[in-house]
Amino acid sequence: MTHLRRRIGDLEDAELEIMEALEAAEADRSKLRGQAEHVDAQIETTTRARDAQLEKIGGELAEHQTERSSVAAELPTDLLGLYVKIATGHGGVGAAELRRRRCTGCQLEINAADLRQFAAAPADEVLRCEECSRILIRTAESGL
Repeated sequence: MTHLRRRIGDLEDAELEIMEALEAAEADRSKLRGQAEHVDAQIETTTRARDAQLEKIGGELAEHQTERSSVAAELPTDLLGLYVKIATGHGGVGAAELRRRRCTGCQLEINAADLRQFAAAPADEVLRCEECSRILIRTAESGL
């Protein structure tokens, strides 16, 4: 009988420990569910913001494509063909600004001899970067 009483006491102690562990686990589960709900709400908010930005970007892209089409229609076909050919090999960018004696396409500085030729070239002559072959766009900041 003593042995059985001791065994019953051990089992009751074990049961109490298990019940305490269960209560702690349920409290943790409740806390984690609250955190998961918070994260789900953040995901939903962020997803809505992303979708709104994508819609805005899509609208801007359509506007830019329309503008690009109208500008491209005004260009000589041989120049447009050259641009498309160059752009195909350079990630879609066939022209770059000549800014402060540097090609903004490849980011390399144009050598002095080429700069002298560019400065002497007529305004309607198509200039090309010797390094990346892009068409160079002259501006007031070109440094010519």
